[in-house]
Amino acid sequence: MQTEIPTKDISLTFMKGMTVLRAFDENHSRLTLAEISRLTDIERAVVRRLVLTLVYLGYVRKEENRYSLTPHVLVLGSGFLRGNQFGRLVQPLIEMCARELGYSVGLAMRDGIDAVYVAQSSQQNARYTFGFTVGSRLPLLSTSIGRMLLAWGDGDWAKGMLETAPIEQFTVDTIMDRARIAQEVGRARETGVSIVHGEFEAGAIGISVPVGLLGVAEAALGLSEPHTEIPPETHQKLVEILHRYAGQISAVLK
Repeated sequence: MQTEIPTKDISLTFMKGMTVLRAFDENHSRLTLAEISRLTDIERAVVRRLVLTLVYLGYVRKEENRYSLTPHVLVLGSGFLRGNQFGRLVQPLIEMCARELGYSVGLAMRDGIDAVYVAQSSQQNARYTFGFTVGSRLPLLSTSIGRMLLAWGDGDWAKGMLETAPIEQFTVDTIMDRARIAQEVGRARETGVSIVHGEFEAGAIGISVPVGLLGVAEAALGLSEPHTEIPPETHQKLVEILHRYAGQISAVLK
């Protein structure tokens, strides 16, 4: 749960700077000042000062009248990954899980209204990829890994997300009714697995399991593949493998 901090102790300028950084994503990689202002709802004059500061610090580069992120932004996340020993303890388990499954797998944690990948397998013989990498953000309500985070995460937070998180029609199969989504999350809570068919990526199936205990889990482990590659009779075996490695990852994250 988010820590409550008095408003007087918060730097609004710093908050705006972080909002500017978050404006850049896979759909908005090169932006003008006017576009950043529109995306962030921050006055253009303020955006200009913030962006120029980020250029000075090395997080953003300028190319003609457009701005883009630099690799220096990765430093912001590297402390979290190193501090939790992802490279030494978590990544080897992710790789072993992927090899045993025969499919790429990813570990995601909740971040606001999204799930964000914090680790991803790098096996060379992965048959398909949907372009998910470390840092990729997925909607909580329409993906298996997002629903798993809701199902086994903090109950108050999950309730709030189910009531307020945005719902987008990604495919014709995306469930848009919050009551039905809540039912799917409830089923995942009972079974310990979330399986979603084609709601985020057309023709894809996502299978995810929790990493951690019911009510406090902050991570989920899952895979996403074309549904034609994963017949129903293999689901149980895949879930068993995911659960086994999720338990090991939970142990090292502690």
